[in-house]
Amino acid sequence: MSRGIGAWLARTGLRLAGWRVEGPPPAAAKYVLVAAPHTSNWDFLVMMAAGLVLGVWPHWVGKHTLFAAPLGWFARLLRGIPVDRRAAANMVDQLSAQFANRERLVLAMPPEGTRGRVDCWKSGFYHVALAAGVPVALGYVDFGCKAAGIGPLLMPSGDLRADMDKIRAFYAGKLGRHPERQGPIRLKGEGEATGLP
Repeated sequence: MSRGIGAWLARTGLRLAGWRVEGPPPAAAKYVLVAAPHTSNWDFLVMMAAGLVLGVWPHWVGKHTLFAAPLGWFARLLRGIPVDRRAAANMVDQLSAQFANRERLVLAMPPEGTRGRVDCWKSGFYHVALAAGVPVALGYVDFGCKAAGIGPLLMPSGDLRADMDKIRAFYAGKLGRHPERQGPIRLKGEGEATGLP
C-alpha cells in the first residue's frame, strides 16, 4: 500500500470517527516525537493515523532481539531501530548516533511507557534529543475534543525545569481516553529539583 493510499484511508477513517488532525507537520528533518497522553491502545492507532495524514511515518525503538532472523526484516520494514538494552546506560548514545548517521529521522518515543498511570515520565526522549542536538516534537491525542496532531518543536536547553514547564503547559487540558490513568507530567528526580509534588 502506498503512502498516498494510506493517508487517504487514515484521513477518511478519522473523519468518520469524528476526529480532526491539526496543524502542519514539523519542518525539521530530524526530531524526537513524543505522544501524550497515553491511556489506551486507541492512542497509538489514532496517533499513527494522524501521522499518516500529516505525512509523518516515524521510526520506533525495539529490543535488538526483535531484529534477528527470521523475522527481523519485518521489524525493519515497519521502521524499527534495534537497541541493545543490556547496555541501558548506553542507549542514549546508541540513539543519538542514529541521528548523526541519517539525513532524516523522526523517532517516536512514548514518554509514559505504559497505558496505566505512572508517577513520572521516562526521560529517554529528552536525553536523546539533548545529546543528538535535535528538537522534541510534542505530539498529542486529545479525546476531550477528538483532535490529534503534532504541536510545536522544543529544542532542549539542558534546563530541565524550564523545558518541562513548557511541555506541561502544552499538554495542560489534553485528555486521554481514560483521564483517570493520566499521571503528572514530570521526569524522575524533577520533583526534588522543582518542588513539584
